[in-house]
Amino acid sequence: MSLRRLPVYILLDTSGSMRGEPIYSVNVGLQAMLSALRQDPYALESVHLSIITFDIAAREYLPLTPLADVQINEIQVPDAGATFLGAALELLIACLDRDIKKSTAETKGDWRPLLFVMTDGSPSDLYAFRQAIPELKRRNLASIVACAAGPKAKEDVLRELTDRVVMLDTMDAATFSGFFKWVSASVAAGSSSAGINDAVALPPPPPEVQLVL
Repeated sequence: MSLRRLPVYILLDTSGSMRGEPIYSVNVGLQAMLSALRQDPYALESVHLSIITFDIAAREYLPLTPLADVQINEIQVPDAGATFLGAALELLIACLDRDIKKSTAETKGDWRPLLFVMTDGSPSDLYAFRQAIPELKRRNLASIVACAAGPKAKEDVLRELTDRVVMLDTMDAATFSGFFKWVSASVAAGSSSAGINDAVALPPPPPEVQLVL
């Protein structure tokens, strides 16, 4: 009997402003997150991970993959480029419609997905971003967390997407590492509580990650 999956989608800003230490720190943080999740038996059984990157275009960097099989090569960013978060949400919606197994009379489908969005700016395609939000909300995700990284990230725009917004004041390795550790703790909490309740109770973030309420 196959176990039910907990799909986790991560949308990562790879626009030109993420060059240098920010994207290096993101790559380090992702590897730390994977290591932490793989030590959690619940996560290892149920979590399937997908990564979508967005700059001047949105790309499915990692299709939905069982946690044990995930291999993440170093994510690169262009020299310059826009922040097409709207296009990333449109791609995410297409991936959700393709990936998520619905429950039937005979079998239970996937758990409701978790979504983490990280950006250091605001959507260059604001109209597409706003058009995609109601479509995404129709997919009934268990939790959407948006991360506003650095001083130029627009927290108010992200709040149109979700009321769970975290702020990173700086974009150094320690701060990103704290964020991804918190993501892994949140995913682990989701995988261990899957089925007990609908909403995922997020663990308290570390000091460098400010939860905006």
